[in-house]
Amino acid sequence: MYLNDGFRELDRQECEDLLAKVPVGRIVYTRQALPAVLPVNFRLDPGGAVLLRTSAASELAHAIDGAIVAFEVDEVDGATHSGWSVVVTGRATVVTDPDEHARLRRVGPRSWVPSPKEVFVRIEPELVTGRQLVAGRTMYGAHLAP
Repeated sequence: MYLNDGFRELDRQECEDLLAKVPVGRIVYTRQALPAVLPVNFRLDPGGAVLLRTSAASELAHAIDGAIVAFEVDEVDGATHSGWSVVVTGRATVVTDPDEHARLRRVGPRSWVPSPKEVFVRIEPELVTGRQLVAGRTMYGAHLAP
């Protein structure tokens, strides 16, 4: 379905398929009462949870544990004016269970900036939304003339 602004809404399965395609997204959270955005690498866990791996001593791990956050991924082609964006909103928690931590060490994301002591953060998806801009559509949804 196309929206009035020329974007197509993506269903949850389409959003999860796109999330699984890219290695880097952006976590949106609150830092000192202000919005903050950080690029992070991640992996999608079976069931749709977003998994991050970061330093146990990081400001990020402390700021998001137990908080509602947003996580965004996208792919945009400026030449064709096409692309997509997916946003996952949910509660982030640091994984504390030793068995789950061991499992994630085997199958979870690998940190691009390893540290001596790392933790995994799971974002449980409470709301998953996505939009796709199809090349050749105007902001009103009509096709552009060739």
